[in-house]
Amino acid sequence: MAHVPRATFTLTAIAAMIVGGLGLGTGPAAANSHIAAIHPAACAWDGVAHHPGTTVVAGGREYHCGADNLGAPYWFAGASTDRHDTVANPGARTDPTGRFSAGARQPGTSYNDYCSGYQLIPGTDDIYQVVRAADGRLFWKAAGPVAGWHFGAGTARPEATWRTGSLCYEGNMA
Repeated sequence: MAHVPRATFTLTAIAAMIVGGLGLGTGPAAANSHIAAIHPAACAWDGVAHHPGTTVVAGGREYHCGADNLGAPYWFAGASTDRHDTVANPGARTDPTGRFSAGARQPGTSYNDYCSGYQLIPGTDDIYQVVRAADGRLFWKAAGPVAGWHFGAGTARPEATWRTGSLCYEGNMA
């Protein structure tokens, strides 16, 4: 019988247990991620839940409820359409958390106003999309000019901003 040094066998066994242990730790997380991708949560649009696979119309575009690569609810922009809005569009007037899922778009409001130097940039000049930060927080980000949003008959445009450039000082809003 061949002689196997005890130290070599022990180090090999420890290495195998470490590698095997690391593999066990990732199994449930990978399984949960896979389950979330198959069964994503409902998408929110103005506080109303929509089941995965649902298509809504807003501002002249279709949006499809699905999941992003992390399994979180996400509205995917689809084709342009002449159909009437099927969801409420109050504008990007407040923090989107709990009201809109990532991917949703809304016309800007005074909530989105900002300063560039001493000049006020009205939030109403743009369309805003909900995006997810690296920490998971949702926020509005400019996605294009408001000319790209179709305001149908009977759809109110957001009110003009109440702010003026006098509130801007070196890029900061007073």
